[in-house]
Amino acid sequence: MARPLRLEFAGALYHVTARGDGREDIYLSDGDRQLFLAILGAVWERWNWQVHAYCLMTNHYHLLIETPDANLANRCSDLQTSGDRPANIAIFGPD
Repeated sequence: MARPLRLEFAGALYHVTARGDGREDIYLSDGDRQLFLAILGAVWERWNWQVHAYCLMTNHYHLLIETPDANLANRCSDLQTSGDRPANIAIFGPD
């Protein structure tokens, strides 16, 4: 069953969370956490988000984000996929 559509509007606050597949760790080192925060900072600046709070756990994260431009859904993919390539190289090596 598909998730219901997320309602978006300017100035909304969202609790955003993501968990590792099978609850596996998504951060293997402090460097991974720093990479995620750098990506978050770039996404935040690019899409005019305001990040009010964040919590990075070993296998998931929580964000409290305000979207002045009502642009959360399309931009969460930027946050989720930007770290995949460096993380995969670190874990599995280059192609």
